[in-house]
Amino acid sequence: MITTTASPPAEQNLNSLAQTIEDFIAGLLSLDPEQALLRAGLSFLVLIGAAVIIWGLHLVLKALTERIAPKSEGVPMRRVSIGRWTMRVARIVIFVGAIILIMRLWGFDFSTLRDSPIYAVFSVLGRIALILILALAAIELGQLGIRRAFDRVAAHARNPRRAAQIRTLGPLLSGLATTIVVIIGAMMTLSEVGVEIGPLLAGAGIVGLAVGFGAQTIVKDFLTGLFLIIEDAVSVGDIIGVGDVGGVVEEMSLRTIKLRDFDGTLHIFPYSEAQVIHNRSKGFAFAVLDLSIDYTSNITKALEVMKTVGDEMRRDPEFTSMMLDDIEIVGVDQLADSAVMLKARIRTFPGKQFSIRREYLKRVKIAFDAAGIEIPFPHMKLIPPRPDSDSAR
Repeated sequence: MITTTASPPAEQNLNSLAQTIEDFIAGLLSLDPEQALLRAGLSFLVLIGAAVIIWGLHLVLKALTERIAPKSEGVPMRRVSIGRWTMRVARIVIFVGAIILIMRLWGFDFSTLRDSPIYAVFSVLGRIALILILALAAIELGQLGIRRAFDRVAAHARNPRRAAQIRTLGPLLSGLATTIVVIIGAMMTLSEVGVEIGPLLAGAGIVGLAVGFGAQTIVKDFLTGLFLIIEDAVSVGDIIGVGDVGGVVEEMSLRTIKLRDFDGTLHIFPYSEAQVIHNRSKGFAFAVLDLSIDYTSNITKALEVMKTVGDEMRRDPEFTSMMLDDIEIVGVDQLADSAVMLKARIRTFPGKQFSIRREYLKRVKIAFDAAGIEIPFPHMKLIPPRPDSDSAR
């Protein structure tokens, strides 16, 4: 009795692949010049077609960019490009597809490899590439769509404050949508490589609970930031102070707030550390003026000069649009060691108090000089020693 031993599946697959490659090479060598020229022409047309498809996708994305994409804040102003990563992955997939089609034109038989691990690997990689393209497209187009939608709603807002609040919510929802797409794409990718996502989803609740206990600060940051926006406590573009740092709110992400101060430094705070926020841009603001005059100066005349300077600024076309009301003269605020402190304030639009204050201080200094009102400054008095009475004798 003769017994035969079956070859291992891996060895059979390798033999099948080797036989397919051998047949492919033999077929290439057996082609006559006319057939080779015909297939070369068809291969060239396939490459031209792939290039045309890539060029067409590029034109479509460029047209979308010119039509609907917002402008960036760079100089010069440029449109935010759409689908950069989607286009890069799509180029690779189209190129690989063209190579496979060309190999079929030259006689490579892929049907013999359908039961081999190589075919399974490339099949899985193809599906993963498709998932990646769809996920990237969903992320990039979703971010653009959310941004455009919020910009349109903000453009029809009833006041600038509400518009700033709506624009602040846009990046938060965009980040949340991106996170959801990434999670779904990761689950689908794991499913393609053979991972059972059912138990993974079941365990996600337990893992999420554990992570929630371990990452309470992150959850606190997110919830605090969400309530800050919902309650309209702060928005992008506001001038605020957090602790000893102040600046313009440049960006609000899922868990941090970013301030750009006067010298350009970017300060980044987690929401949980921004316990007390001083918002200088909500509703209105005051340009507070603390002036000091010498004790020998006429206080009544100084207050009259302050009032006159404020009224002149209110009539000035350059500053009248910034001032909401006439200057408010509070009066004598303090009797200091070497000066009489006078206080006043001007009600302005949010963010304009700094310009108003600088201009007023310049004008009032000129007016005080003209009126003979002295602003005190440190003096040093030198007292020479008295001569000794004995030496004077």
